[in-house]
Amino acid sequence: MKPFSHLHVHTEYSLLDGLSRVKPFSHGTSLIEKVKKESMDHIAITDHGNLYGIIDFYRESMRENIKPIIGCEVYVARESMHIKNATEKSPYHLTLLAKNNTGYKNLIKLVSKGHLEGFYYKPRVDKKLLEEFGEGIIALSGCPNSQLSQAIVANDFTQAKNIAEWHNNVFDDFYLELQDHRFVDNLESINKGLINLNKDLNLPLVLTNDSHYVEKTDSEIQDLMICIQTNTNIMDGKRLRMEDQTYHIRSSQEMSTLFPEFPQAYENTWKIGEMCDVTIDFDKVYLPEFPTPNNKDAFEYLTELCMDGINRRIPNYDSIYRERLEYELNVIKTAQFANYFLVVWDIAKETRRKNILFGVRGSAAASLVLYVLGITDIDPISYRLVFERFLNYERKEMPDIDMDFQDDRRDEILQYVCEKYGSDHVAQIITFGTLRAKAALRDTGRALGMPYGDVDQVAKLIPFGVNSLDEAVSSIKEIEMLKDSDNNIKNLIEKAQKLEGVVRNAGTHAAAVVISKEPLTEVIPLQNAPRKTDTDVPVTQFSMGPIGDLGLLKMDFLGLGNLSILSKTIEIIKETKGIDLSLPAIEIDNQAAFDLLGSGETTGVFQLESSGMRRYIKDLKPNSIAEISAMIALYRPGPMEHIETFIKTKHGEIEVQYIDEILKDILEETYGIIVYQDQVLLIVQALAGYSLGEADIFRKAMGKKVQEIMVSERVKFIDGALAKGHSKELAEKVFDLIEPFAGYAFNKAHSVSYAMIAYWTAYFKANYPVEYMTALLNSNLGNTEKVSNTIDECVRLRIPVLAPDINKSGVSFKVEHNENSVPSIRFGLGSIKNVGFKPAESLIEWRNNNHEYENLEELCKHGNIHSINKRILESLVKVGTFDSLEKRESILASLDRIVSMSQEQHRLNESGQTTMFDLFDTEVERPLNAIYLIEGEPITNSEINEWEQELLGKVLTNNPLLELATMENHRINVFKGNLEGKNNKTLSIAGQIKNITYRFNNYDQEYASCEISMLGGEIELYISQKLLDIYKPILVINSYLMATGKLRESERRDDFYSIRSSDLQLITSVENLKIPQLSIDKTTDNSSTKYNESGSKEINGSIPHAEISNTTTTKETNGIISHSNIVNETTPKETNGTMIDKPLTNGNTEKEINDNSFLEIKFKESNDPYLDNKILESIKNVLLESEGDLCIHFAFTSQNKVTKIKMPEAFSIENNENNLAKLNEILNPHGGTISLVKI
Repeated sequence: MKPFSHLHVHTEYSLLDGLSRVKPFSHGTSLIEKVKKESMDHIAITDHGNLYGIIDFYRESMRENIKPIIGCEVYVARESMHIKNATEKSPYHLTLLAKNNTGYKNLIKLVSKGHLEGFYYKPRVDKKLLEEFGEGIIALSGCPNSQLSQAIVANDFTQAKNIAEWHNNVFDDFYLELQDHRFVDNLESINKGLINLNKDLNLPLVLTNDSHYVEKTDSEIQDLMICIQTNTNIMDGKRLRMEDQTYHIRSSQEMSTLFPEFPQAYENTWKIGEMCDVTIDFDKVYLPEFPTPNNKDAFEYLTELCMDGINRRIPNYDSIYRERLEYELNVIKTAQFANYFLVVWDIAKETRRKNILFGVRGSAAASLVLYVLGITDIDPISYRLVFERFLNYERKEMPDIDMDFQDDRRDEILQYVCEKYGSDHVAQIITFGTLRAKAALRDTGRALGMPYGDVDQVAKLIPFGVNSLDEAVSSIKEIEMLKDSDNNIKNLIEKAQKLEGVVRNAGTHAAAVVISKEPLTEVIPLQNAPRKTDTDVPVTQFSMGPIGDLGLLKMDFLGLGNLSILSKTIEIIKETKGIDLSLPAIEIDNQAAFDLLGSGETTGVFQLESSGMRRYIKDLKPNSIAEISAMIALYRPGPMEHIETFIKTKHGEIEVQYIDEILKDILEETYGIIVYQDQVLLIVQALAGYSLGEADIFRKAMGKKVQEIMVSERVKFIDGALAKGHSKELAEKVFDLIEPFAGYAFNKAHSVSYAMIAYWTAYFKANYPVEYMTALLNSNLGNTEKVSNTIDECVRLRIPVLAPDINKSGVSFKVEHNENSVPSIRFGLGSIKNVGFKPAESLIEWRNNNHEYENLEELCKHGNIHSINKRILESLVKVGTFDSLEKRESILASLDRIVSMSQEQHRLNESGQTTMFDLFDTEVERPLNAIYLIEGEPITNSEINEWEQELLGKVLTNNPLLELATMENHRINVFKGNLEGKNNKTLSIAGQIKNITYRFNNYDQEYASCEISMLGGEIELYISQKLLDIYKPILVINSYLMATGKLRESERRDDFYSIRSSDLQLITSVENLKIPQLSIDKTTDNSSTKYNESGSKEINGSIPHAEISNTTTTKETNGIISHSNIVNETTPKETNGTMIDKPLTNGNTEKEINDNSFLEIKFKESNDPYLDNKILESIKNVLLESEGDLCIHFAFTSQNKVTKIKMPEAFSIENNENNLAKLNEILNPHGGTISLVKI
C-alpha cells in the first residue's frame, strides 16, 4: 500500500484556526517532521485564502526530500467577487492545488485578485476568474462549505451535477473530496451525494483530512488558539471550536480504514501527489530596469554619473579616491547591480528635488559610488568605511541600500516609485506578528479562563529582553518555584510554551518595499494592506526572508521622525530668522553642539536620549562625529562593558593597549577597543591575509556562534597568520580577541550615519533652541507624554511655553516674540486634544487675512464657529483660547447661544438675504447682534489644572513645578534628569501625584506606592505605614507634593527611580512652601571641602557632622536633618551631605516625648564611608521594623567631635531584648554601643 498524501492541510498561516507549524520548534512536532516520521512522500499546504507560508513550506519540505504541493483553500463568491452586500458575507470554499508551474502562477494571480479586487470580509474569487486562471490547477470539491456540498445538502442533485461538471471543465483535474469527521452537520449526506456523483458522472473520488494541527494531542492547544483569536475562553460552551479530535495529520494506516469500500479515494491522494510538480526558482533575479537616456547600457550610464559626481563632490580627488571608485564600479559590474544603483540614484534625486530630507542607513554608507552619486552625505574614505562590508566579489546575496526619509513625507516617495516603475511593480512587504513569551502567557491564561491575578503574577516576573518562556523558567527562580508549587501555573506555562511563537496576525513592515522588473503577481501573491493607509500600495503575502530568497529587490523606506524634526527646524529658522540652512552645509565641528552633548542634556537628541546614554555621553564629552559614532555602537548589550574603558582611555586616565602593533592603525581611533565590524574585517585581512570579502564571510560565520564553524575558522585563521609570518601565539591571542566582537561589533557605516543625525539634532538644539524645540513639539503631536516631557525640557532651557490664544496661536506650535524680541513657543490650536488641524485652520483663516478678533461677536461672525462641534469649542474654551475676548466661565455657560448665533450669521451669509446695510458701500459690514452671555460659576484653579492636563497634556497656568524650575538657590529636584548619578543619596523632589496604590507588606503593614510626575518623567514614591498614618490625607491624585527620602536607581529598568519617603509636604503654593535652601558651612576647612552635584557639601567623601546640643529639637529622618532650635552650634549637617536649615514638614515641630528614658546609640565614623552607610542602613531597618515609645538618640563621633541627634517619633521602638540584641549585633563589631539613658 502506498503511503497516504495529505492534500487538505491548514498551517499556522490560516490565522483563525490553523496551528501546524512549518518550521521545527521546541515544544511540539512541526508539520514536515510529522510527515517525515510517517514516511509520507508528499504534503500539501492549503491555507484559508492566502499563500503566506508556501516558501518556508516548500524549502522545509525539499530539505527533507518530501514533495511540496502548493495549494490554497479559496473563498468563492456566491455570485460575483465584485458584489459586496449581505448575500456575499458567507462565500463558498474550494480546495485548489498547483499541478505545475503554470498552475502555480495562476494560483498566485487568483489569490492576489481575490484580495485586491474581491475582498469583502474574506478574499473572494468567482467563477469568471476561475475560468480565466484555471489552467494547471487541480481542484478538489472542498469541505462542507463548498458550493457542491451546499447543493447536495439542499437536495438539488441537478444543480449538484451542473456544479461538478463546471469544475471538471474549468480545471485540469477535478476530484470529489470525501472527509470523515464527527460532529459536522450534514457530512454523511454530503459524502453520499459525492459518491452518487462519482457513479453518475464518473468523476474520481479523493480522501482528505481537514488538518488544522499536527498531533492528535494538539487539539486542546488549537482550541485555546481559537479562543485567543475570537477573544473567548474554554468555559464558553458556545465558542467556535472543532469538537472532534481528528483534525490532525492522521497516519496512512488510520486513513486507510476510512471509506474502505472506495480504496481509489485513498490511492488517488498519492496519485495527485505525483501529478503535482512545482519548481520555485531561487537563482533568478528580478531587478527593475532603469530607463537610461537613449537606451544606454546601465553600467556605462552609472559610470558617467559617478565620474561627474566625483568631480563635483571631490574636485581635487587623489589616486586613493580614483582607485576606490574604479574598484567599487568593478564589483558592481561583476555582480550586475548597475540597474539597482541607478534606481536608488533616481529615488535620491527625486527626494532632493522635492526638498525632502533623507539619509542612507546601514552598510551602504560605506560606498564611494553612493557618495559621489549624491545618495549619501558621508565620505567613506574620510571615515575609513569598508566597502566590502556592503558589497564584495564573494557576496552572493543582493546588498541592502536602506533609506530613511522624513516620516511626514515618506508616502510621497513611495508614490513616486509606483508612478515611475508601475503600481503593479511595487509593493510594501508583509510582517507576521507572533505570540511572544509574555503575550503567550497572558493570552493562554485568558483562554483558560484563569483569574487575571494568577496569570499576572507570572507574567510580570518576565523582564524585558527575555527571549522565550524556556529562558524565563530556567533563569528566573520565582517562576520555576511557582511552576513547581502550583499545578494551575504549571498547566498555564506548559500550554503557553506550545503556543509561543505561533503566527497570530499580519501587518505591514514599517519600511520594507519591493520593486520588480516584472509585474509582481507574476512572481509573488499580493494583498491590500492589513490596515488602511494613505498610499493604497499593495502588500506582499511573503515576508522579508522569502522576498529576498526569490531574488526580488527589497529596499527599506523608513520614515524617520528626527529627519522631519530637522526639516521643520530649518523651515522655522528660515521663517523667523531669514537664515537658509541645509544639513550638508552645517559645520561638523560646532563647539556649542559638542558642549551640549558633553553636558548630558540630550533630551530630544537622536539616539542619545536615554538616561544611560546621557550619563555616558556626559562622561565622554565627545568632540567629533567619530566619537559620537563609537558611543552609539558601544551602547548595546555586549559591547557596553567596554564603555568605561573607552571613556577613560579617551581622557588619558588609562593607557591604550594593543596586543600587537599591527593592530594599532586599525584600533587607534577607538582607543584599542574593537567597536566596529569593519575593524574585525581589517584585522583578519592584516593578520591572516584574508581578502576583505573573505573576511566578511568569516565575520558572519563567527557571528552565528556555531561551535563547529568557530573551530574550523580558528584553524583557517591561524594558518593564514602563520603564512604571513606571525607567531601562533599572536594568532591565537588575536583570534580570542575578535571572537566575541565578531558577534556583536557594530556596522560602522550605520553608526556614522546615525551619529551624523545625532550631531545635527544637537547642533540645532544648541544653536537654535527655540526653533528646534518648536519642531520637536510639533513632531510629538498626539503623544501626550512626549509633548509633556518636551515642554519640561523647554522649561529647563528657560524657553516660555505659552497657552493657546485665538489671536496669537497658529494651527501647530510656533515661535512667538514679545515686544522685547524675546522668543517663546505658543501652543497651537490644532495641538489641543479633540480639536484637530481642520477646525483650527477654519478658526484662524479670517484672522490671518484680516486682523485679530476684537470681540466674541467678531469671532462668531468670521471664525467659522458654525462648522465646529460643541465638544471642540468646549475644549478650546477650557484651555483659555478665548480668554482675551471674554471670561472663560461666561463663554462655557453660553456655548449654545454662541453656536446658535454663529449658525444664524452663516445662514444669512449663505442665503444672500438683503438688509438695509446692503444699500451701503461693500465696505460697510452687516453688524451682528450682541451676544448676551450667561454669568457662569467661577472656575477654580483645580478645574483649570484638570482641563489643561487633559487637553494640553501639561498644566501651564497654575503649576508650582514650573515656578520652582525657574527659582534659584534651593535643593528641590524638580527635573527627573537631575536625579542621574544620585543613587542612594537622600534628597528632596517635587512632583504631581499621578497614581496611588495601597498595598500590604509581609508584616501586614499598609504602605503606599505613588507614581510621581516630575518635570521630564515619572518616579515611584514609597510611603511606609508610619508616615502614611500622618500624611494619608494629603495623598490626592493630581495634587503636588515635596518628598524627601533616599533615591534608588533600578538596575534592571533604564531610567527608573524610586524614593522611600522620610518626609512629605503638600505644595499648595510656592510662596507657602518651606523650601530647603542652599547653605555653606564656613567653619569647615575649605581645603577638605567639596560639593556634590546637588550643591550639597561633602567632606573628604565621608559623612559630615556638626555638634548639636542635647537641648535642641533637631529631627533626623532617613538622613535628612531639619531643626527648629540650634544652640551654640555651627551649620547643621546631614549624613550624606545634604544640609537643610528650614523645616521640611508642614511647619509642625517634632512632638516631644517626655518618657523617663531614651535609647542612645553611639557610633564612631570610620575611614570607610561605604561601611558607615551600610551600618547606618542596618540600624535604620531595625528601627523601622519595630513600633514603640522608646525614643532614639544618636551620638556620632567624627574628627573628635560628637554630634547628637534626637530621632523623630517614627523611629521610636519597643524596649525589648530582641531589639536591643539586634542593635548590639550590628554595632559591637565596629565599636558602637547602645545605652539606656534616664532623664
